[in-house]
Amino acid sequence: MAGRSEPQARTRRFEEEAVEALLAGYQPLPGVHDELVDAEGRPRAHWTSLLAALAEMGVDEVNRRFQAADRHLYRSGVFYRVYDDPNGGERPWPIAHLPLVIDETEWRALERGLIQRAQMLEAVLADLYGEANLVRSGALPAAAVAGNPDFLRPMVGVDPHGGSFLKIYAADIGRGPDGRWWVLSDRTQSPSGAGYALENRIAIARALPDLARSLNVMRLAGYFQAMRAGLTRLDRSGEGRVGLLTPGPLNETYFEHAYLARYLGFVLLEGDDLTVRDNVVYVRTVAGLKRVDVLLRRLDADYADPLELNPGSHLGVPGLMQAIRAGSVAVVNAIGAGVVEAPAMMGFLPRIGAQVLGESPILPNVATWWCGQPAERERVLDGLDDLVIAPAFQRTLPGLLDEGPVIGADLDLARRAAIRHAIRTRGVDIVGQETVRLSTMPVWRNGRLEPRPFILRIFVAATESGWTVMPGGFCRVSDSLDARAVTMQSGGRSADVWVLDGAPVEQTTLLPAAGRVEVKRQTGPLPSRAADNFFWLGRYVERAESTLRLLRTLAGRLSSTAEGGGASVPKLLDLLQSWGAAPDDVTRAKPVRHVLAALSRRDLPGALPNLIEAARQTASVIRDRLSPDAWRTLADLALMMAEPVPAASAEPDAYERTDRALRSLAAFSGFASENMNRLSGWRFLDLGRRIERAIATCRVTRALVGDTPTAGTLDVLLELCDSQITYRSRYVMVESRAPVLDLVLLDPVNPRSLAFQIDAIVGHLDVLPGHFGDEPPPVEERLAARLAASMKAFSAAEFDDARLREVEAELMELSNDVAEHYFIHRQPVETPWDLLA
Repeated sequence: MAGRSEPQARTRRFEEEAVEALLAGYQPLPGVHDELVDAEGRPRAHWTSLLAALAEMGVDEVNRRFQAADRHLYRSGVFYRVYDDPNGGERPWPIAHLPLVIDETEWRALERGLIQRAQMLEAVLADLYGEANLVRSGALPAAAVAGNPDFLRPMVGVDPHGGSFLKIYAADIGRGPDGRWWVLSDRTQSPSGAGYALENRIAIARALPDLARSLNVMRLAGYFQAMRAGLTRLDRSGEGRVGLLTPGPLNETYFEHAYLARYLGFVLLEGDDLTVRDNVVYVRTVAGLKRVDVLLRRLDADYADPLELNPGSHLGVPGLMQAIRAGSVAVVNAIGAGVVEAPAMMGFLPRIGAQVLGESPILPNVATWWCGQPAERERVLDGLDDLVIAPAFQRTLPGLLDEGPVIGADLDLARRAAIRHAIRTRGVDIVGQETVRLSTMPVWRNGRLEPRPFILRIFVAATESGWTVMPGGFCRVSDSLDARAVTMQSGGRSADVWVLDGAPVEQTTLLPAAGRVEVKRQTGPLPSRAADNFFWLGRYVERAESTLRLLRTLAGRLSSTAEGGGASVPKLLDLLQSWGAAPDDVTRAKPVRHVLAALSRRDLPGALPNLIEAARQTASVIRDRLSPDAWRTLADLALMMAEPVPAASAEPDAYERTDRALRSLAAFSGFASENMNRLSGWRFLDLGRRIERAIATCRVTRALVGDTPTAGTLDVLLELCDSQITYRSRYVMVESRAPVLDLVLLDPVNPRSLAFQIDAIVGHLDVLPGHFGDEPPPVEERLAARLAASMKAFSAAEFDDARLREVEAELMELSNDVAEHYFIHRQPVETPWDLLA
């Protein structure tokens, strides 16, 4: 036994020395609690295993693993949006690679406190929208409720679907210098961050795959499993359709909305996807209107219904409030739940908690004084230098606190005077809060550990068996030593949260067991908005490709012909101008200027930067339905188009630039062709491309050939339609009008011909949803069938300018008919017969 203990002791000493070396230079901030080390500088017990593992890896290996985590986040397309960013707004997700570690004993105390607080806030909401006893008794001033814009009168007296206002609650907590946890703010409107917490866990698990398991880190899947079960139980119709209602892709956390929808198996919806008929909410899909019974709301309540709430909202669903009152839809969290997250409420919650629960709060919140009361107003004015001055109800207070809370001690004389005046004259809009000195956690910077302030957001979900707390959370870490900068919008980072269990952790997963996965080949009905965006993505991409082929052909002719490009150049320039890709006022003495203008100018609607940006913006709306590779291809192409064109750029430079862009578009087409299942989304994408390519083929044929083609134009037409090789293999070197037109217009096996596009359109329309038994085919199918028949009925010699114009007009009419059928729903909802029994 003694022989075995000596090596163990040496190993122990080696680990301790390695940890000491890792902690060398780590300087906790004075006057704050540090998560990693105690007051004597010794590492806390629940951190030692993690530190020992990092020390054993060494700096280079730790850096390599954390870089792998960064690559995973980048390849997964994880991003957040920075508002008012002139560079586009989307930023890669910034992860603080070291997790925050919390031991089991401390976690259980936090768990109890958060469940109690969720119960308290639910009781307050039920009272405010019900009997209002808190206001009647004077425990809560009426002005603190009625003056809150998140108190929504249409919800007064409404019994929320499912019996509770809160289904998901989150609290931002921080630890004070004495080591106690404090609630800094409540999140009851539409708590965000749970999806990012999950993505953080996946990224760090890839970097430290064995460590989380050996330390018995509690898994997150159980929380999401319980949350999903709680939401699906709200379905009363039995259809089981749950939607996640998002404000759209311009929201700062849109990635999280899309990610959670995929992970939980919900449908990602925007307000325009939904309609209310007879007090029932339906989602517009390409297969018609489908009922939605549960909406997980990530949209501020005020924007949810422009008829009864904010009339200026373009994000909500007209009639949603009526459907809520009718009890046909459950909205989570309930409309109006945001009233209790206002900072003004925190001044009353400690006393209210004791009144509604009969017990004192386990977790205290930061001390708050609402300046709508005389005594509290004077308290704030007297202690202005020691307090944080914040808006009472919203994140900002226009004209005074435009960027949110400020620390009184940091105010200059003019600003101090303005705030004092506002407190005295309009105190109901302002609160004073105790300044919190947040505790710090370690971050990995430049191969060493450094302390940084942090805020932890923990999520609680209502389930059938009670409240369930996520064993972890969304941790935001400041990039500086200033605790006030702990926000993603201000440059903060995000960390995983490891809650340690005393026993091995069950490997819970939200995914079904391998042997119990139900086989399916569909992903549910495609929302009409998504189909519309797929369709226009296809059109924009094809329009960009046609323009690039035109530019490359023009640049090639200019660089290879000494006389200025030959007889085809004026016709190519006419095409550019008719497409809005070249200005009318540029002299044709230097045609290359047209090429450069089409490659760089944003004031021309048909120029490449605008077409590529339109494609990228359209793709961003359906980003969750595209592969990361396809999305990155469009994003990279947009960056390429943003590159400045050299002032002295000549024809060869323009040719090379268009050629590079064409290869990128070909890569996107390849990803779409090879990576997308042949479901409705892909069909609408390809349908848009086929219609656009067919229209472009008609236009270039009319412009270049007409009734009597001039020298060289037939060869240009073959080049624009990418059919030169096929023509040469059939007809050697002689271009003749009839064979060229037959190949470009009527050949059913040429993937660039007009007939091929029309046949593909017919094939897509035949299998898309929308066929109803013995009813006649929809109008777009009949039109496509007539077009296909005409391709077989006419010869190449019979195609003249007038016939091509007719086909082009019919294709544009076909596009409108597709939109009318699949993207716009005007038909009444048919009530199932079993509901009439």
